[in-house]
Amino acid sequence: MTDSLLDILYLDEDLLIANKPAGLLCVPGKGPDKQDCLYNRTLKFNPNARVVHRLDQGTSGIVMFPLNYLTLKNLTHKFEAREIHKRYVAVVEGLVEQDEGEVTLPLICDWPNRPLQKVCFESGKSAHTRYKVLARDKDNNSTRVLLEPVSGRTHQLRVHMLSLGHPMLGDGLYAPADVLAKSPRLLLHAQELWFDHPITGMPLRIEAAADF
Repeated sequence: MTDSLLDILYLDEDLLIANKPAGLLCVPGKGPDKQDCLYNRTLKFNPNARVVHRLDQGTSGIVMFPLNYLTLKNLTHKFEAREIHKRYVAVVEGLVEQDEGEVTLPLICDWPNRPLQKVCFESGKSAHTRYKVLARDKDNNSTRVLLEPVSGRTHQLRVHMLSLGHPMLGDGLYAPADVLAKSPRLLLHAQELWFDHPITGMPLRIEAAADF
């Protein structure tokens, strides 16, 4: 289902799930020029929508909006209990050597350079990412990877892949200039989400293919 400004992947009386375009804010920012966002577009479709999670502006893909208080409460609990599972697809610089693996480096805000995050073993919060190589492109010196965040830290996927020496193409925060220039957008997309419905308990699996 597609509203003029909203690509709806799933809708019932309790829950709306949309596909966010790259470059669109998830929630409004400061100033009149930052009011067009996925949340405000969703509010126009259903004024009961509430925010329970978000994606970075540069990231595209699946975002959920609860449509009542009980759904919000139950989804919040599911996120805290890590009962909502997500997979992302990304394209990173370089040829990732291992076919699959995981990164468990702790992360913290790099305060003088916020919103950047950094690895910090002294005071960082635990973070866990699983990755799997989907394809290697030797001509472009890049790798398409499937990423599964076990935890949900800010910029976790971007910093964890960077820590392996593989920044994401088009990443204006973490990629060096030559890698940034390889794509007009950040090549990171939330493509799969699965969990039990917060009201009915029925298993749900939502998918949205990346456009890159």
